[in-house]
Amino acid sequence: MNGFGKPLKIALGLIVIAGLIIVPMNFNRYGLFILSQWAVMTIAAMGLNLTLGYAGQVSLAQGAFVGIGAYAAAIMTTHGWPLPAAIVVAVLLSFGVGWVLGYPALRVQHHYLAFVTLAFSTLAFLVFRNESWLTGGIYGISNIPRPHIFGIATNKPLPFYYVCLGSLAIVSLAVWWLIRSPWGRAFMALRENPLRAQSLGIDTRRYTLMAFAIGSALGGVAGALYAPLTQYIDPVPFNLSLSLDLLMMVIVGGAGFYFGPFLGAMIAVLLPEWLRFTEGYYLMLYAIAVMLLLIWSPTGILGILDRYLADRRTKAASALRAVAKSRLETVQ
Repeated sequence: MNGFGKPLKIALGLIVIAGLIIVPMNFNRYGLFILSQWAVMTIAAMGLNLTLGYAGQVSLAQGAFVGIGAYAAAIMTTHGWPLPAAIVVAVLLSFGVGWVLGYPALRVQHHYLAFVTLAFSTLAFLVFRNESWLTGGIYGISNIPRPHIFGIATNKPLPFYYVCLGSLAIVSLAVWWLIRSPWGRAFMALRENPLRAQSLGIDTRRYTLMAFAIGSALGGVAGALYAPLTQYIDPVPFNLSLSLDLLMMVIVGGAGFYFGPFLGAMIAVLLPEWLRFTEGYYLMLYAIAVMLLLIWSPTGILGILDRYLADRRTKAASALRAVAKSRLETVQ
């Protein structure tokens, strides 16, 4: 089974990728919008997973960084700048603000840090709403254009869905490399035991700031895609509820697992749509399903799978030890 494990995973991954490319060709406009929203929210959740799941730093400000990226993209593209340039500015701006926001994490931890990031999220929302000379205030920014990629217009839902999917693929590869690099191992050491990490020569100060900055930058990428996806933004989508939704995506999917944000965003974005046949009860059923999941498995969906695989490995190791012991007794 072990010999076929890796090829099986590769084949399964290729099937999923092919499905994400081919199946949506038959979707209507609303179905493509929901899938595009899933891709965008997955990028934002991956950033929070780096900060929370891998580095162990609690943040309730990821929604604010999505808003920063969205407003940066909306302002620039409505003034004639191309979307790739807007994404670069959104990333740099979110990275810089996230780096500064990481400084409180050097002094406070856990729920105290959550309160600090909560205060920043509230501050960002007030700026979006009140600084109308820049953000349009409560009236927002409309007529946000969608880009031309290699001369191909993405005004229609299907081409722009592929833009979101391609962006998700690029971010996924970058995060895959990051968590397997020395930086990723330093993040995990910081999460498990900061004092031990520091005793091993890891610069915990720098890696704490980098965890916030990189996670925030991915929130900026998501926001820069969200603006042309909706083609209109106002402050309401970027209030505290978005940060809480992203936190739920990470926890439900499995904090600290690479594929956790993918599953968590799928549940948060797609499950309410699948439950709409219940009419007025779909949000209630959605909330109950999430609560039952977290009661049964606080480590999320992938935590269930991880425990199952760990039990299988333990049983296999015990069986091998029993066989080896019986052979040794036979020889003696």
